[in-house]
Amino acid sequence: MPNDRTPYPFSRSPGVLSQVALISAVEGNSAPGAARRPALAPEVLRFRELLAKVGSGEHTSTGLTRAEAREATDLMLLGPVSDAQLGAFLIAHRIRRPSPLELAGMLDSYRAHGPVLRTPGQRPLCFGVPYDGRSRTAPLLPLLALLLAAAGQPVVLHGGAPMPVKYGISLAELFAALGIDWRQLSLADLQQRLESQGLALTHQPCHFPAAERLLPIREAIGKRPPVASLELLWTPHQGEHLLVSGFVHPPTEARAWEALAHAGETDLLTVKGLEGSTDLPTSRAGITARGRDGVITRLLVHPRDHGLCGPEVPWQNLELWREQALAALQGEGPLAESLLWNLGVYLWLAERCDSLPAGLDQARALLAARCGEKLRQDLAP
Repeated sequence: MPNDRTPYPFSRSPGVLSQVALISAVEGNSAPGAARRPALAPEVLRFRELLAKVGSGEHTSTGLTRAEAREATDLMLLGPVSDAQLGAFLIAHRIRRPSPLELAGMLDSYRAHGPVLRTPGQRPLCFGVPYDGRSRTAPLLPLLALLLAAAGQPVVLHGGAPMPVKYGISLAELFAALGIDWRQLSLADLQQRLESQGLALTHQPCHFPAAERLLPIREAIGKRPPVASLELLWTPHQGEHLLVSGFVHPPTEARAWEALAHAGETDLLTVKGLEGSTDLPTSRAGITARGRDGVITRLLVHPRDHGLCGPEVPWQNLELWREQALAALQGEGPLAESLLWNLGVYLWLAERCDSLPAGLDQARALLAARCGEKLRQDLAP
C-alpha cells in the first residue's frame, strides 16, 4: 500500500507484507552498511524501537510499558511510519498477545485522539461490540438502544464501515435500514442528539478518521489485530458510565477486566454475547460479569427461567432484518422474544428496576406502548 509520506524501499505484493519488509522494519541501524541507508524521520526510528520490543521472539520480547503502548498507538494513528512497519507491529502484537497494561496504554491513545461525547448528570450505557459486524445471527443492539433511550436510559455506541476480517453487517448499516443515518451527522450533531434523545453512534470514517489508516493494513494481514480488542474496550463517552463489552473467549474477558482496571473504568459489564457482541442469547444461559471498583462478580442469566428460551434468529439479509426489526419494536415477529429478554436484562443491570422480573415487566410495557418505534420515527429524517 503506497504511503506518500514515508520512503518505502521494500518490495510489496498486493495484500501481502513481504518478509523483506518485516525484517527491515525490525533491523537496527548498527548493522554494517548503516551509513549507506537513507535517513529516517525520528518518529520512524522510534516506532522501530517499539516494534523490536514486541517482535523479538518469545525469549527476548519484553513487551511495552503503558506509556510506550500509548506512544506506539499515537504513531500508528498520526505518525509518519510506513505501512510495512504498521503491518509488522500489528501481526507481531497479535502473535504475542497484548498485555492488559499495553491495552490500557492503547486506550489512553484512543481517548486522546478519538471523538468525545458527554452526558452531564446522566450515566449512559456504553456498548463495545466487534467492528467487523455480524454474519450468523440477527442483531438486536440497534433495537435495544432505541428502547433503552426511550425509557430514559442514555446509550452511546460506536462502530465503523464494513471491516476486515469478517465484513459482517455493521451498526451504521442496521440503523440506516431503520431510517436513522448517523453517518451524515457531525460530532456536534451527535452530542445534541445524545442530550435531547439519549442516543448516539459515532462512525469511525466520519468521527475518528485517524483510525481509518489501519484498515488497509488489517485487510493485508488477514487477522484481527489487538486494535480489534481495543474497540471492545473503548468508548467515545467521557464521564461516569456503565461500559458493556462483548467477548468470545474467557482469556479475553480476564484481560479486559485487568486492562479496564488500569484504565480507570470503575463500572463495567462483560458479556459473552452472540458472535462476540453484547446481545444476550436465548438458546443458552447468558454469561456475564459485573465489575465495580475492581471487584468482579460472575452473573448468569437464564432465559428459560422466565419462559423466553428459544433458538437464535439467523441472519439472512438486510431487507429481511428490517422487516423483523420493525415488527419487533412493536412486540411482534421472530425477534420479539429475544428483544424482550435483552431489554429486561439491561434495564435491570442499568438499575432502572429492582429485579430481573421487574425489568421484564417494564420491557413488556415499553414494547406495548411502542416507545422504541416512536423514538425511531423521531430520529429518522
